[in-house]
Amino acid sequence: MLVPILIHMPKFYSDVVLVPLGYMAIAIAVARAMDALSDPFFGWLSDRGRTRFGRRRPYIALFAPIAALAFWALFTPPAGLSRGGAALWFGSMFILYSVFHTAYGLPYWALGPELTLDYHERSRLFGVREGFSILGTIGASIAPGLLMSTGGLSERDSFAAIGIFFAVLLTLFCWLLVWRVRERPDFTARESNPFVPGVRRALRNRPFRILLATYVVSSVTGAIPGTLMPYFNAYVIRPENEARWLAIFLGAYFAAGFICLPLWVAAARRFGKRPTWLVSFFMGVTGGAAMFFLGEGDTVPLLILISWAGSSFGAGLFLGPAMQADVIDYDELHTGKRREAQYSAFWAMLPKFVAIPSAAVPIAILGSIGYVPNAVQTPQVVFAIKTIFALTPAVFACLAFCIAWRFPIDEKVHRAILYGVEQHRQGLEAIDPLTGQRLAPARSRSVDEQTGWFLDHFSRRELGRFVKGGKFSIVRDVWIAALGAISVAILAALVAATRVTDLEMDPGALPVLAVVTVGFATAVCVFHLSRLGPARRLAAGVVSIEIVENHLGRPSTRTKEAA
Repeated sequence: MLVPILIHMPKFYSDVVLVPLGYMAIAIAVARAMDALSDPFFGWLSDRGRTRFGRRRPYIALFAPIAALAFWALFTPPAGLSRGGAALWFGSMFILYSVFHTAYGLPYWALGPELTLDYHERSRLFGVREGFSILGTIGASIAPGLLMSTGGLSERDSFAAIGIFFAVLLTLFCWLLVWRVRERPDFTARESNPFVPGVRRALRNRPFRILLATYVVSSVTGAIPGTLMPYFNAYVIRPENEARWLAIFLGAYFAAGFICLPLWVAAARRFGKRPTWLVSFFMGVTGGAAMFFLGEGDTVPLLILISWAGSSFGAGLFLGPAMQADVIDYDELHTGKRREAQYSAFWAMLPKFVAIPSAAVPIAILGSIGYVPNAVQTPQVVFAIKTIFALTPAVFACLAFCIAWRFPIDEKVHRAILYGVEQHRQGLEAIDPLTGQRLAPARSRSVDEQTGWFLDHFSRRELGRFVKGGKFSIVRDVWIAALGAISVAILAALVAATRVTDLEMDPGALPVLAVVTVGFATAVCVFHLSRLGPARRLAAGVVSIEIVENHLGRPSTRTKEAA
């Protein structure tokens, strides 16, 4: 469903519905920011779910049809709307879809890692899942072109048909999943963790940080290829039948990904997940960068290059989730808890924030340098489309490759992780296979588990100042952090408000970046405000200084005095 949204929808709203590019860019930024802000909430909520139907399935059953209705409305804007009214319709429907997509999507993504703990079976599981995903993607890619070129439908009628068709399929398939797939009862019964300490402990997980950094760097330009592909096709390649060739190009890209998917699954089993993932980076980078040198009429060269780049598409789709599942096992070794949804939220939230500019800024740039819908573009606009579409993603993909190179979990390490988890269940010490550190079971550590999670509401620096005699410094530190974040959000909101004064004018890229800043700063502020209650409890003496020192791994003050 993201394919028609990210690839077809911007050009449909800009060239057919005639929404100004600048406002559309801001609406996309607001929707993606709200989507990202809702990720941690729904992840935490799903992990804490306790129903007889499980932790994940009730959310999928409830929110999937609501998201389907919003999707249908997004693709059927009323024909009589003014430009301003169409812009408001686009923004509100896109926001509703984004939030409800997260509400069912995060529990769905969290369900996958729970179904099997086997290193290679995870690759097969996600390979099969993404195989069906690519089939749906092929259908979504070619549907508008086929409906318009062979079905004789107008663009509005074509998108209305796509909206209702996808909405019905989403509801039926999600309800089928809820009916047929069962959750693991041993995972469902486990106690969940507090939200803020869960964030801090996740950031201590080195494999998690490496994978997250790879996703973030990749996502800086993640939405550019999909968003600008229709513009690259229409105004750089300029084929005679624009809609048909766009369907051919997109179909070739995703078909190559589907055909090569079994080969990638086999390669991951033979050579491991990380080496296979790294090879897929090379194919995507070379194919994408070479498109910069294409021009008018280069339909066959583009078809070859897009098929080469697309052949690596399926590898990232299944290897990412399979490696995430291994990281979640490593987290369980250290924390004793299963946190699939919370980790899925982390992996989704930051990349989404980072990806917002890539979905919104390019079209804002085109609008600011003279883009005119349905007309021959100036050389400046054509050069901008080629540079943003081909070269920018290639540069960031190279950086992501360098980060992914350091991912440390292979099959041997994963077996050691699962062995350590089993040792903890039996009340025995375990060895961290990445550091060699001895890990006591959570219930037998010097600071009891509940107190340890409570103290992880705070950083080591904050706890250090508290130990040195700043009884109320802990409350002050939390207030300073929250007020700093909300000040940044207010300042960015003022920048956006002063630049967007007329829905009919393109405000440029700065308001888009300001909206991203508002969203991220608001998330940081909410994070710190949620720590105020625990900070007041700590200042009131709910935990002694000696226990805090033990938590920090220091000898207690009394022990020093006795010595």
